[in-house]
Amino acid sequence: MSDFGNVVTAMITPFTASGEVDYATTEQLADYLVTHGTDTVLVCGTTGESPTLTWTEEYELFRVVQQAVGSRGKIMAGTGSNSTREAIEATKKAAKLGLDGTLQVVPYYNKPPQAGLYLHFEAIAKACPDLPMMLYNVPGRTGQSIDPHTVARLAELDSIVAIKEASGNVDSASQIRTLTPPEFALYSGDDSLTLPLLAIGGTGVVSVASHLVGAELQTMVTAFKTGQVQTAQQIHRRLFELFKVLFCTANPIPVKAALAFQGWSVGSVRPPLCAISPDQSVQVKTVLENLDLLTHTAES
Repeated sequence: MSDFGNVVTAMITPFTASGEVDYATTEQLADYLVTHGTDTVLVCGTTGESPTLTWTEEYELFRVVQQAVGSRGKIMAGTGSNSTREAIEATKKAAKLGLDGTLQVVPYYNKPPQAGLYLHFEAIAKACPDLPMMLYNVPGRTGQSIDPHTVARLAELDSIVAIKEASGNVDSASQIRTLTPPEFALYSGDDSLTLPLLAIGGTGVVSVASHLVGAELQTMVTAFKTGQVQTAQQIHRRLFELFKVLFCTANPIPVKAALAFQGWSVGSVRPPLCAISPDQSVQVKTVLENLDLLTHTAES
């Protein structure tokens, strides 16, 4: 089984002013993340704006981040697709780069039944048996949810080792935990639900907030796992306002704005996403000020 650690950061993709991928800033940000609480860097997930990246851009991002991180952390490639063939092809290419894992989202838009979901993930696992896979359940974006019993069947496959559970449904997460072996890792896909999922046997979080508070999230998860529950609760409550404001509009619009406030030149987002509104920008900045996060700059 692969260990992706306590904190997996769903990394944003920096863009230049003209909207091209900024590989230099990508390298700097990846380096920053693994020295500030991140165990595994997830490249080209939803937060990385994968729907508007080309496969060529994605492969170069994998390579650049891998080079920047080296042996200090793991790299997970977001190579999922609503086309099984496309997901297999992309995952094979990621595997050849020697990455540490792949995130496979529930196929979006075509809404396959549970039998189709099983066959989709099984096919990818069989095509790339040496690359550990994390399933990604996010029905709010995909229009379909993977049933806990389907997750349990998939967990029997050797290379399917974890799930990012972003349904917002703690009951569903509890059922997954009940139906799967202890070594199958259950990650929260929502920063605000990390502590509740740890309480039911979760492993950690695939985080957006870790761009800003990675070390604190690492401390929170570690504290809970070592019996320091009150410490974990205090950190959760302190950061809760941040967890929520980072989703005041579509991710990753708020976190890119937050990083810009800290001095990072990450650019805007690609259409059809759009720049943060003035009111939302004020909301984000106010929370950063309240948490004393504006003093954390790209150089720190």
